[in-house]
Amino acid sequence: MKKTIRHPSAIPLYGAAAVWLIWCLFLPLYRLWHFAALIALAAGAFFGLRALFPGTTEEIEVKLPPATTGDPERDRLLEEGQKAVEELTRLRGTIPDPTVQSRVDELRDLTDKIFKDIVDDPKDVPQVKRFAGYYLPTTMKLLNAYDRMSGQAPGENVSATLKRIEDILDTTVAAYRKQYDALFANEALDIETDITVLEAMLKREGLSGTDFKI
Repeated sequence: MKKTIRHPSAIPLYGAAAVWLIWCLFLPLYRLWHFAALIALAAGAFFGLRALFPGTTEEIEVKLPPATTGDPERDRLLEEGQKAVEELTRLRGTIPDPTVQSRVDELRDLTDKIFKDIVDDPKDVPQVKRFAGYYLPTTMKLLNAYDRMSGQAPGENVSATLKRIEDILDTTVAAYRKQYDALFANEALDIETDITVLEAMLKREGLSGTDFKI
């Protein structure tokens, strides 16, 4: 999760202080209207300079505490997923190719969703364990290799390997999407069963479609 931090510029403060210094050096300051005028000028300088020099903003990654379920097995998987998301975030920042960065963004978001699914649905633990046992580590291995080789001098083997990894990333993203969608198969079946039961009840009571009677 990203948080935006604003760093205000010091120039408006220096400007307001300069107005006070100049007034005190060259103008009188013993009547009430003198103070009122000085305050107004200093405030005008401060807000005017703040509009011209608003400062800078910085986005930082905020590490959220991992979700917990009270189940050691699920909590271990969630911790593993959190580490994978952090590593994908690191790789996204070091890999120079913007197209590959975009693929890493998708893989990171899908990985986060896949692992967090077990918070609400413990029945998906076996599927997520299979994902964590093969698909995820293989993906991380390929991306780390891409990261290392991107900094090497270009050559036939390096270029061919980088191209091969780039080509497989589209397929990997599609596989992650299917993996995530498959986690909802049980829920979809339960919903379909509920709909079938409800339709049968409505029909039996004469409340379905053209059978509805007042």
